[in-house]
Amino acid sequence: MGTGVLAGLAAGALWGLVFVAPRMVGGYSSVDLTAGRFVAYGLLSAALMLWASRRRAWPTGSQAVAAAGLSVLGFTGYYLLLVLAVRDAGTEVPTLIIGTIPLWIMLLGKPQHLRWSALLPGLGLTAAGLALMISGPQEPHAAAAPPHLWRGIALGLASLACWTAFALLNARWLRRHPEVQATEWANWLGVATGAGALLLWAVAGSAPAQLAGSPDRWMFLALALATGVGSAWLATILWNIASRRLSASLCGQLIVSETLFALVYSFAWDGRWPTATQAAACLLFTLGILASIRAHR
Repeated sequence: MGTGVLAGLAAGALWGLVFVAPRMVGGYSSVDLTAGRFVAYGLLSAALMLWASRRRAWPTGSQAVAAAGLSVLGFTGYYLLLVLAVRDAGTEVPTLIIGTIPLWIMLLGKPQHLRWSALLPGLGLTAAGLALMISGPQEPHAAAAPPHLWRGIALGLASLACWTAFALLNARWLRRHPEVQATEWANWLGVATGAGALLLWAVAGSAPAQLAGSPDRWMFLALALATGVGSAWLATILWNIASRRLSASLCGQLIVSETLFALVYSFAWDGRWPTATQAAACLLFTLGILASIRAHR
């Protein structure tokens, strides 16, 4: 169990980077950021699959279809919705919305012996933390909430639904296919994700000349590589290890590390400490997750 827990926490630390990455570069659309990250993931995965093709079998048709569907839920679609949510509502609110994923996974995959009443304290604390964060200003000097806050909240909820479905379905797939290695499955997902990202960019992304002419092009390339290799490829391998070693509900609880790391990265990028409202909301949120873990045990 220890290896699975450490793998889940490490995946959360890498995933936390994607919340602050959209704020580190200007001049690029949400589609550009999404495509850049996942094209890097796809290229690395394709190269690794070709390198290992003599020793490992290629995915079957059904496995390829499963990888394509899960890549939309857990990567391309999820991250695009998240980037749009960060654009409209800032970093903290989408971060906390995504941070409720452990609760939803526990609700949807609740063990039969666990009573629903045992889940109420965790749910109440988490809801209170979200309400407090949403009601407070996003920056210390802010006089009002972002103009598109509620649209950002809606996009954040949609991204939450995508990743919750991915976590449950991905864990189920791994349990049914123990012969597939965690790295191998991450590469299959990566190739499907990269193909989907290219299609997304071709339909709605910026023109190549515009991307190349941006003054932030090198920062964009660096972020695409960092989040593609670290927050996508390596994090997926770590999450597959955790999903295989731990139950779905227990594994889901570890996603709280993503929320905590994302908030730390956001405050570090801004060069500030959280406000009292933000700190209180984070405390309520963390207590809610801990209460849910205790109820699960």
